[in-house]
Amino acid sequence: MVDGKQHITLQLDAHHVSLDVPVESEAAYREAAELLNQRFQFYLHRLPNASAEQLWLYTALEMAVSLRSDAREKSLQPVEKALKLLNEEVLRALES
Repeated sequence: MVDGKQHITLQLDAHHVSLDVPVESEAAYREAAELLNQRFQFYLHRLPNASAEQLWLYTALEMAVSLRSDAREKSLQPVEKALKLLNEEVLRALES
């Protein structure tokens, strides 16, 4: 372990990926690798004639779409909260 980093090796399908990660992030990297493997296997069973490259592209695309959707949802949370408060104020004003 050097500078708060730990060397780990992850297996992604038939590939081994070695990298240095922050110690506090090791579990997240391992969980991410597991998720990628699960989604790769999903596409492997769904598209048995696809090449490994195609399967990884489908997997990457799915993960990117999920990431973008999560980011968009989080960016709207403050707006939704403000709208809820505004609606509550309008309703109170209408009731009085």
